[in-house]
Amino acid sequence: MLAIIGTVPIQDFPITCGRICLTGMNLSISDTAVDVNRGTAALMAAAAATCNFLGTEQPYGFLVGDIGHGKGSRNLYKFFCTHLPDYSFNTLTFHYLQPIAHWHNNILAAIDAVAPRPVTIADAGFMYAAKMSGYARRYDLFTPDVGELAFLADESAPHPLYTRGFLLHDENRAEQLIERAYAHGNAATVLLVKGRRDLVVRNGKILHTISEPCVEALEAIGGTGDTITGIVSALISSGMDRVEASVKAAMANRIAGSLANPTPATNVSEIITMIPNALSSLFSG
Repeated sequence: MLAIIGTVPIQDFPITCGRICLTGMNLSISDTAVDVNRGTAALMAAAAATCNFLGTEQPYGFLVGDIGHGKGSRNLYKFFCTHLPDYSFNTLTFHYLQPIAHWHNNILAAIDAVAPRPVTIADAGFMYAAKMSGYARRYDLFTPDVGELAFLADESAPHPLYTRGFLLHDENRAEQLIERAYAHGNAATVLLVKGRRDLVVRNGKILHTISEPCVEALEAIGGTGDTITGIVSALISSGMDRVEASVKAAMANRIAGSLANPTPATNVSEIITMIPNALSSLFSG
């Protein structure tokens, strides 16, 4: 079973855990409604839509409110470390959490104590924490965009705010950034680099480039990078190889975007509703 761990930007949202349910555009965790707009909620909705299509167990969510002060993230770090042994997850996806190195290391120790060890996926703040702690290589998959990749590639930056200026967020330099991230041990075994071209990388080698269909309007819609991470998480949890899952997730996300016929005003939830149709076209082909 897949578990997704993250935050929402709501100050008083308590730690909430349970099965994630997606009905139409309505997302809930253990009967608590969650707005689907972007961030961890969009990731959870995309994962749930993918599990619905595959007929696999619905993912499990761990969610808390954090408006940037870090209190909610700290509480969730502690809660997850304490309760992880109570579950049997085969895949763990960590998303928006304040990047706090010692709490990251506590979670990594808790994961190492679990047998068999789950597949570990990191995006956003938790990916930063993994890099800052020096343990990026312990992860199975990172899903950075090019800006996040620039931070991974900067071996001396202790925080994304201090990424050096010469590492411009230029997709034309993605190959150089990938090489640098692996050279300094700041990348997971597999990378799914999200952008105009989605790149699937294993141990520093670019194996696949996905650029079609190209839907320009998706660039302006917040949350479309989060949905890729949700799709790939559910595919991996179903037993699919990480590289194959990354390719299919990138393609499905693009197809779902195309099917939604988006404009810059389109909400990511409209794209999420198209994920089953997108996956159907891939699996039937």
